[in-house]
Amino acid sequence: MSTIKTLTVVQAYDGATIEGVPLNDQAAVEAMLTRASDIHRNNKQGLPAYQRIEILRRLIVLMQSHADELAILIAREGGKPLTDAQIEVTRAINGVELAIEEIGQLKGKQIPMELSAAGAGRLAFTVKEPIGVVVAVSAFNHPLNLIVHQVVPAIATGCPVIIKPAAHTPLSCLRLVALIHQAGLPSEWCQACVCDRSSAEKLVTDPRVAFFSFIGSTRVGWSLRSQLAPGTRCALEHGGAAPVIVAADADLKRMLPSLVKGGYYHAGQVCVSVQRVFVDNAIKEELITALKKQVEVLKVGDPTDATTEVGPLIHPAEVDRVEQWVNEAIESGAKCVIGGKRISERLYAPTILVEPAMNAKVSTQEIFGPVICIYGYDDIQEAINQANALPVAFQAAVFTQDIDRAIHTAQALDAAAVMVNDHTAFRVDWMPFAGHRTSGLGIGGIPFTMEDMTQDKLFVIRT
Repeated sequence: MSTIKTLTVVQAYDGATIEGVPLNDQAAVEAMLTRASDIHRNNKQGLPAYQRIEILRRLIVLMQSHADELAILIAREGGKPLTDAQIEVTRAINGVELAIEEIGQLKGKQIPMELSAAGAGRLAFTVKEPIGVVVAVSAFNHPLNLIVHQVVPAIATGCPVIIKPAAHTPLSCLRLVALIHQAGLPSEWCQACVCDRSSAEKLVTDPRVAFFSFIGSTRVGWSLRSQLAPGTRCALEHGGAAPVIVAADADLKRMLPSLVKGGYYHAGQVCVSVQRVFVDNAIKEELITALKKQVEVLKVGDPTDATTEVGPLIHPAEVDRVEQWVNEAIESGAKCVIGGKRISERLYAPTILVEPAMNAKVSTQEIFGPVICIYGYDDIQEAINQANALPVAFQAAVFTQDIDRAIHTAQALDAAAVMVNDHTAFRVDWMPFAGHRTSGLGIGGIPFTMEDMTQDKLFVIRT
C-alpha cells in the first residue's frame, strides 16, 4: 500500500508548523491533465461569459468576507508584514473585478475582404476562443495576488487551469481555489497541484498544455520553457536587479520614503525591488546619511504584528545566502552603513552598502533580500551605462526635477518600465508588467494575460 507524501508548511517567521498538505504524485498530475483536457475538448468555447461573470462576482463577495483570514495566512506562510498582506488581499479582489470588466473586451473584428478581386464577394470576421488548458507555476512572494493573476484570467477567458503554487506558500492558493469552487466553478475548470519537481515537470511539459504561465527564478523559467511541448505558448516573469538613477536636483525629502519602501518592502523579496542606486556625487553623502536615518527606525520582526515593517526571508537558507553575498561585498571593499548582519535564523537586518565592487554578487545578481547598494557618479551617462550593464531588464527609476533629464534618462535606461520620481517596485494590476532580455517573456497584467489566454479564429463567408 502506497503512502501519500505530505508537504509540511511552516511559518516564515519562526518555522512553526502551520499544517501538512498532501503532495500530488505523477498519477494525480495525469488525472488532473486528463480532466482539464476533457473539459476543454467537450466545451471548446468555455462556460458562457455570463456564467463566468456570475462566478467571479460571487468570488469577490467570498474573498471580501474572508479578507482578514487571507491576510493572516499570507503573513504566516509568506512572512509579508500584515499591513502589506492586507493590501495584497485588496489587490487580489480588485484583480477579480478587473477580469470581469475585461471579459466584455474579448471580441474579434471584421476583416475587410474586398481590397482585392480575390476577396470580393466574401465577409470575414474573427472571434476570440479560449486557448485551451492553462498550467501556471507561481512564486512565494505574493502568494494570493500572483495566483489571482494566473488563475482568474484563465477562468475569465474560459480556459481550464491547473495551478502549482510555490512549495513554501501553498495555503493561500489552496484557500483561493476552494473559494473559487464555492463560488460555483466546477472543480475540473480549476485545480490546484501541490507536487514535487519531477511531477511539476510532467505537468508543465505535457503536450495537452496550451499555455504555460510561470513566475519565479530566471534559471527555472528558461529551463522549463526549453522543455515545453511543441505548440505550447508561454509567459515568463523573472526578476531583475532594479536600478535607480538619482540626479543632483532630486527632491530627497520626497524621494527617501519611496526608496525605503521600494528597497525593504517584503524584506526586498520582490522582483522589481530597489537594488542598485546610482547617485550624483554632489549629494551622495547627504543621501546616505538621510537614508540611514530612515532605515535604522524600521521595525523588523513578526509579520503578524501590525506594527512590523520588515519581516523574515522565506527560508533560513535565504538568510545564509544574503549574509554570504553581503560579507563578500564588504570583504571586497564595500562600506556597510547599516545592517550587514542576521538578526535571527530567519531575519536579516535592513542593509545599506556603499560602493560594492561592480563584479560583486550584490551588484550583478538579484539580491532578493533587504539590501540597497549605493554607487556615486559624476556623469549621468556613466550611471546609465552601469545600470544597463546586466543581462536583466525589468523596472527602473529616475529621480530628478528636470523634465528633460527625466525623459532622456527614461529613454536611455534598458527597462520595460521606468518610474519617474517613484520607486522601481510600483505596480498597479492593469498596467503591462514585463521583463526584457533574461527578465522574462511576454507581458503580465490581467488584461494582457487574458489576451494571451485567447486565440483568434477567422470566419470567411462566401456570399
